[in-house]
Amino acid sequence: MRRFRLAAIVATALCASAVQAAPPLPDDLAEFLAYPFLSELTAPEQGGALAWIEMREGVRNIWLASGPDFAPRKLTNGTADDGLELAGLAWSPDGKVLAWTRGGGEGNSWAASLAPPNPGSLTQPPTQDVMASVDGAAPVKLGEGMDPVVSSSGRIAFIKDNQAWAVDPRGGGKAEKLFGDRGKVSALAWSPDGRKLAFVSARGLHSFIGVYAGPDQPIQWLAPSTGTDADPVWSPDGTRVAWTRRAGTADILATPLKEQPNPFSIWSADAVSGEGQRLWQSPATLNGSYPQVPDGLFLNWSAPDTLSFRAELDGWPHLYALSAKGGDPRLLTPGECTVEHVRTVPGGAALTYDSNCGGAPGDIDRRHVSRVSLAGGKPVDLTSGSGIEFVSASAGTNTVAWIASTPTTPMRVTLNSGGKSRVLGVGGAAYAPKGMVMPKPVTFTAADGLTVHGQLFQSASAKAQPALVFVHGGPPRQMLLGWSYMDYYTHAYAMNQYYAAHGYTVLSVNYRLGIGYGRAFQHPEGGGVAGNAEYRDVLAGAKFLAAQPGVDPKRMGIWGGSYGGLLTAHALAMNSDLFKAGVDFHGVHDWTLYPERINRPQRYEQGDYDLAMKTAFTSSPVSELKGWTSPVLLISGDDDRNVRFDQTVDLARRLAAQGTRYEELVLPNEIHGFLRHQSWTKADAASVRFLERELAGK
Repeated sequence: MRRFRLAAIVATALCASAVQAAPPLPDDLAEFLAYPFLSELTAPEQGGALAWIEMREGVRNIWLASGPDFAPRKLTNGTADDGLELAGLAWSPDGKVLAWTRGGGEGNSWAASLAPPNPGSLTQPPTQDVMASVDGAAPVKLGEGMDPVVSSSGRIAFIKDNQAWAVDPRGGGKAEKLFGDRGKVSALAWSPDGRKLAFVSARGLHSFIGVYAGPDQPIQWLAPSTGTDADPVWSPDGTRVAWTRRAGTADILATPLKEQPNPFSIWSADAVSGEGQRLWQSPATLNGSYPQVPDGLFLNWSAPDTLSFRAELDGWPHLYALSAKGGDPRLLTPGECTVEHVRTVPGGAALTYDSNCGGAPGDIDRRHVSRVSLAGGKPVDLTSGSGIEFVSASAGTNTVAWIASTPTTPMRVTLNSGGKSRVLGVGGAAYAPKGMVMPKPVTFTAADGLTVHGQLFQSASAKAQPALVFVHGGPPRQMLLGWSYMDYYTHAYAMNQYYAAHGYTVLSVNYRLGIGYGRAFQHPEGGGVAGNAEYRDVLAGAKFLAAQPGVDPKRMGIWGGSYGGLLTAHALAMNSDLFKAGVDFHGVHDWTLYPERINRPQRYEQGDYDLAMKTAFTSSPVSELKGWTSPVLLISGDDDRNVRFDQTVDLARRLAAQGTRYEELVLPNEIHGFLRHQSWTKADAASVRFLERELAGK
């Protein structure tokens, strides 16, 4: 008894010590991180309903709103910050069945075979499951898998172990594998009558479009070739399938030192015979390349005789219309601006989208919603002003919804019917942290003459205060004058607002390689592994920031994640004289350790590999490590499936070897975009404390 009592006393003392050792969160950090993030607003093909995903402090839920009143209600009952992602909302055409994926996270070619992430370190690891709701009823689990698509009959097809499976959520039966394919199956697409399923079969350096028509019929391959086929879509009458084709991956015989054209074509084929024809071929130019803007082409066949797609034929990502019989495409959205998140209006005669095509000052760093007819004519702007609006969904011919916010108010779903708008309120705690500012659009010039855009966060009372340069990840991303449509960058926006409210001036730099400013800006000569030209923009931003009124240039730091982590490391390695401290979230530090980009000698012409490896190393922060004297905080999850954790391990050992001061925060089992709010809060609190010590003298 005495031994037990002594052990209990010791355990209690240890627990009390551990609790006392955990420092409190920095002032009102929790309030700044309590923003609601909305995503995947979507409507069924026939309209009449809306669905979207909301995340608040790590708690994820799906919301529904059905006509005619579109009163929102919560479909799921999530209450915990469990790290189980909700994604891939998919309606049946009539809006009676809604499917989605629960669990899982980021993946790529080397991480695809890994088990679903377990950021909560549960003893029974979570699975990645397909969920569904029929007629708005309570969700049911249909089986392990991802990427569901729902047919007109309500049957759900999805991907499991790189193969196609299907289940009827109304039947109560188990999911069954539809067929066996030696390729990796993806991009499932039901025919309009729900009887056939088109898909992509990826087979290394080539891929096919296949059509599954039932267990008693062989797979029909559509005009197979040595090319890379993708993006299958059905004709409205269900007789044909259209898709895109690239003659081959552009870098098979090329080094990464100079971009080569990667043209594409649009094909269509009879779904029964497989006989196909090329409808259009893009020019063999850089502008004619398959677009590398996030979300690709948005290929769609929404009218009996018209296909639509996104391309950069004039140097900007725009929408085009193409006759299903072939010919030349027609430009639908002119201007020096970027089109994103394209959706079809019920009936298929028009498209809605968001873009930075507005004409007001600063609109190039915003998003507004527009509508354009496939028959042509000038696009009609549905939103404007100083806010941000994105991801539209048409719930009827004259009823469209979008996600909207202002620079200082959080996201909400706005419904516009017959020209009248209203917010679909969903309750929850009000988001109103004190001290938020209106970011200002600014431009500055890099050493080679390139104009660079950014957003300046500064309170009106700023006086001789420390400053921060922020660099986003991606790099094909764009920070906006408000909340982003991606949660990773919405988090960064909230933190930039936090720093501005707590005595810092912050400059967010939209460096070259990012989207929003044209194809040439996104694909510069000497960028990335080919020369690190984008760091010129970061350096120009630092000099611009140092010259701002209210800034103490001797107390300037830098922070960023992913590619922003790489640029943070570049800044500290190359200019510790300017940057006195930095916070590096899961950055790339040595390109030669990145096998997907560099370590492919069999892909280069004789003699190019050695030069490519040398250039990759000199484009890496570790090549300038001797100049790195400023302290850094390294933050990373060790289950990172985007930038390998080895990059952080390698840098930490190098810094230790040369005596450069660093701190580290490692989050076991977290992935690249942290799945738990608790992880972000822990990382942000560590960042705030570190920068306060190094720059603010606290």
